[in-house]
Amino acid sequence: MNITEAMKARHSVRQYKNKPLEADVVSALQAEIESCNQESGLHIQLVTNEPKAFDSFMAHYGAFSGVTNYIALIGKKRTGLYENCGYYGERLVLLAQQLGLNTCWVAMTYSKVKTAFVIEKGEKLCAVIALGYGETQGAGHKIKSISEVSKTDRQMPDWFKNGVEAALLAPTAMNQQKFMFTLKGNQVSAKAGSGFYTKLDLGIVKYHFEIGAGKDSFEWIC
Repeated sequence: MNITEAMKARHSVRQYKNKPLEADVVSALQAEIESCNQESGLHIQLVTNEPKAFDSFMAHYGAFSGVTNYIALIGKKRTGLYENCGYYGERLVLLAQQLGLNTCWVAMTYSKVKTAFVIEKGEKLCAVIALGYGETQGAGHKIKSISEVSKTDRQMPDWFKNGVEAALLAPTAMNQQKFMFTLKGNQVSAKAGSGFYTKLDLGIVKYHFEIGAGKDSFEWIC
């Protein structure tokens, strides 16, 4: 499937089969993680065959089972860290979907296993992404209308509409969809609302917006 198909097919999955990741899948993920790290300055890491992080009370409370693989989103403590983790994490999520995997963003209901990944001095673990072969393909979530999450200074062009529609397909914490896209000329601003992990969500939805709108159609403004 192409990336647009992956974006539409991808849903959060919390229960996984007892099946290790295939070698070519691991290689593809590692290559993309390296590319993301070089581009962003993040320290994202893939963890495989590690069951402890999702074998806690909180993980079971969150209805997770069978999770032994995940991506740790780590980076230097700085302004924009959570947004960057969201943007590049979702890039990896959609690749995983294309590779036949299922995923789930996880911000709280997991345990930090210190031997599973490396956090350098001055770095922070922002979230993880559970991944593997799901027991199901997940289910869609309720989405807001385009008018609830966007503003324009003129009649809405198709590319902007397509971008917002793509953003509405993105996963957000507790499905809160607290973001706003504003169009002025061919410039787009994206703002996060208040709430848990909305800055992480902002990076995720901005990546989706770029896929839907086409990066050549506009430029981002702060």
